[in-house]
Amino acid sequence: MFRFLHAADIHLDSPLVGLERYELAPIAATRSATRRAFENLVQLAIDEQVAFVVLAGDLFDGKPKDYSTGLFFVDQMAKLEQAKIEVFVVAGNHDFTSNITKHLRPPKNVQFFGTKKAETHILESLQVAIHGQGFASRAVSEDLATGYPARVAGMFNLGLLHTSLDGRVGHGTYAPTSVQVLTQKGYEYWALGHVHKREIVSKAPWIVFPGNLQGRHAGETGAKGCVLVTVENGSVKGIEERAVDVMRWAECRVAVDACQTVNDVLDRVEVALQKEAEASDGRMLAVRIHLHGTVPCFHELKARRDHVTNEIRGLACRATAAEVWIEKVQFSATAPQTPSAALAQQESEGGILSELAGGATTPEELRSLREALSDLRKALPVDLTEGEDAIDLDSPEFLEALAADAREILLARLSDEGAAK
Repeated sequence: MFRFLHAADIHLDSPLVGLERYELAPIAATRSATRRAFENLVQLAIDEQVAFVVLAGDLFDGKPKDYSTGLFFVDQMAKLEQAKIEVFVVAGNHDFTSNITKHLRPPKNVQFFGTKKAETHILESLQVAIHGQGFASRAVSEDLATGYPARVAGMFNLGLLHTSLDGRVGHGTYAPTSVQVLTQKGYEYWALGHVHKREIVSKAPWIVFPGNLQGRHAGETGAKGCVLVTVENGSVKGIEERAVDVMRWAECRVAVDACQTVNDVLDRVEVALQKEAEASDGRMLAVRIHLHGTVPCFHELKARRDHVTNEIRGLACRATAAEVWIEKVQFSATAPQTPSAALAQQESEGGILSELAGGATTPEELRSLREALSDLRKALPVDLTEGEDAIDLDSPEFLEALAADAREILLARLSDEGAAK
């Protein structure tokens, strides 16, 4: 019997993105998260006394700025060498631009598979044959698996491959293949990479995506890590998920239906945050709060959006089960259909609020708004115009949402003034 670790998509020194910058936000801690997760992986391999480790692509995250990433990797591999643990690596779509391995030779316990054709490494003492091929370029469109060799008789055969398989939402199509192709090779285990969510695709044979080692943004929620595989009598006896991440991401949807005041909303958020903290296994937690539902205090909520966001950040600081940070606060709550007394009063005085509440932005108004924001567009930094939550001042949907927010803020303030008369 022996055991091995299967990991993928480490993305060493890749920054964690999306965490809004504000006082006390752990920006510095996020910069080292992928390294610390990798250190946890190495220590896990040593503690579990595994026979070897396989890394199924995207070890790096493109061409580094300097040699520090390579030096860190070499240092960690040296620890495994001292523990007599071998490491087998295939390059993924993010690795092809990296020149680290060309300039910094890893210890002798580390084997990088070639990129021109599939290769096989034999571990005689374990009766294991590991087959693999790395990416020669970023956009590998051919099915690499078809070129993998036939299984070696009398051995435990493992295929190491970076692939999108038959397609996964949110991931580029690279080295596409199918379960049928993999099964026909006759291997006992396929160690896949590229998909950042853990998935057991098949158990006959075992075809596994371990997910990435450390979540990098709010779309990669939950525990992240590797799988520990136990092999007995030439077949997989079982696999275990092992978390090695140091910071987790969570999306927390908070229903604010029937909340009469902003304080009622904050009370619900506090309860939800505490639950998320308790489920994080003591790790740092970055939470995206999503307020939704029909809420009587809707106009106040929208008008005091910045205040509410910072109140929620304050609640995160008071969470006791873990260190919690607010990645972002999203507002999608709606107002009740029945007009308020203040609105009715204002309608009788001229109908200003009624027009604001019911008016959609016309194409002409959107065009004027786009022109008015032209100078702002030029001044926006790159990190606000790219990625999952990019600001797109040319998008009619974005401009309509912007105008709607402005209407709600004005509506709330005018309503407050009317009620105070």
